[in-house]
Amino acid sequence: MHIFLWCGFILFILGMLAIDLGLLRPKARVMSSSEALRWSGFCCLLAVLFSGAIYLLYEYGVMGVVAELRLQDTLSTENPASAEVKSGLGMLPHSGAEAAMQFLTAWIVEQSLSIDNIFVIAIIFSFFQIPLQHQHRVLFWGILGALIMRGGMIAIGATLISSFSWVNYLFGALLLYAAAKLLFVKEDSFDPSSSRLYKLVTRFLPTTKEMHGEKFYIRKEGRYLATPLFLVLIVIESTDLLFAFDSIPAVFAITSDPFLVFTSNVFAILNLRSLYFALAALISRFRYLKVALVGVLFFIGVKMLIASVFHIPTAWSMVVILGALSIGILASYVPSKGRRCEG
Repeated sequence: MHIFLWCGFILFILGMLAIDLGLLRPKARVMSSSEALRWSGFCCLLAVLFSGAIYLLYEYGVMGVVAELRLQDTLSTENPASAEVKSGLGMLPHSGAEAAMQFLTAWIVEQSLSIDNIFVIAIIFSFFQIPLQHQHRVLFWGILGALIMRGGMIAIGATLISSFSWVNYLFGALLLYAAAKLLFVKEDSFDPSSSRLYKLVTRFLPTTKEMHGEKFYIRKEGRYLATPLFLVLIVIESTDLLFAFDSIPAVFAITSDPFLVFTSNVFAILNLRSLYFALAALISRFRYLKVALVGVLFFIGVKMLIASVFHIPTAWSMVVILGALSIGILASYVPSKGRRCEG
């Protein structure tokens, strides 16, 4: 029965993407900030409503039965130390309320980490000089590819965590490394043309430097040529893959339930496109938000590393994450407001 639930959710998301691209935006045009904010708010509302559905499914529905059987199997078949680590992490929900809390926390983490991705996407579009009216199409197909890639990575991660308890510590170390990298690496120095995948594609794939509307390929003199739009799509997919190596372990620190990990990722990715059009021009003003994201990654990494010694409840994690993000946003806003007053 839960297989049908997975399929139904995937079809629902694909339907939303199809409606967004085909019905709401049948022609290439620039998405206004107000429209982007409305769509972003709608995506956030959907995520909150879905958390209510998660509660019902895990409290009274088939997913609750699946989670309970999975938990019993973990406690009965694994060694006590491994079971203690997983129980300490709070990875498998014991109730509908806990499942909903894990989903919301995972979604907030994914959504906050995607903000740094927005800045990189803006650099890529600027480097390749992609007009605003064509950026929406690139992001649509980029998001579709990201869903497929992350689905595969989540399946691999869930298998590793269920099979090897030491993977939890590996993920924790990766998150600490990601926090340090985010703190010291400057996005301004990012060069999209230095991507190995970009160099590989341009070496073996015939390309054209001219834009041809929203086309990824054109046929010229009997052969197909890739347009700059296709090259941008390749670079965005490769950077999203790198970001996924940071964000997916962070979600596994909150829950190892594959359905919660996948759905929280999907709702965050679904909102990425709208957030980009709403915040791309403003993201540089939130100067302390990056520090807040570093704090979030560091906290989650430490949570994974000390799980066998001290259990941090999901509710506490949500408070810490929301608190760090709020402080980062407020700290960024207050100085800029002061400068405006002085001017």
